[in-house]
Amino acid sequence: MTDNKLRHELWSGLHQLGIPLSEPILNRLIAYLRLLQKWNRAYNLTAVRDIQQMVSRHLLDSLSVLPLLQGSRLIDVGSGAGLPGIPLALARPEMEFTLLDSNAKKTRFLLQAIAELELPNIGIVHSRVENYQPARLYDTVTTRAFASLAEMLACTQHLLATGGSFVALKGINVQQETENLPAGFTISELNPLEIPGSDSLRYAVIIQREP
Repeated sequence: MTDNKLRHELWSGLHQLGIPLSEPILNRLIAYLRLLQKWNRAYNLTAVRDIQQMVSRHLLDSLSVLPLLQGSRLIDVGSGAGLPGIPLALARPEMEFTLLDSNAKKTRFLLQAIAELELPNIGIVHSRVENYQPARLYDTVTTRAFASLAEMLACTQHLLATGGSFVALKGINVQQETENLPAGFTISELNPLEIPGSDSLRYAVIIQREP
């Protein structure tokens, strides 16, 4: 599929989501997909092989939470191939992003991606999340296909600044997980997401620490 067709599909999906992005950002998002496709052949970064499917399952899925971000500092925990962190950082160059993953080959790809895409607003951390102690806490903590909500909160709560939010992208069975949150946390929003090009219903779960 040509870049023009991929860009049109991405633009159409973002239009359906009500998320307008400029053409230069769309071009950089497609460049990221091409880089991911290239590295995926050797590094097995994602099970999605077809680049057209990557538009929906990676870019649109990640960008669907763009309106839910808050503050100026975000950490993407278990970022893997940079999802949702890299698409969000491309769309919000004024924000500061940290992408954290414990897998060395994935962090090597992330380093290459931020170099080739020239993303000065992203830092990469190769670490287990429980071992990472940032100098400054984050306004938003994102996870995608990371763990159950209870496990996610147990592993990442030390990263969140006062008044910040956890944003977790989850599948259709999320309701069972919402009933088992640890004490001290509350769900402020449970947003169903209809991702263009995908038949699966997704949810963005917004969790905050109770005062």
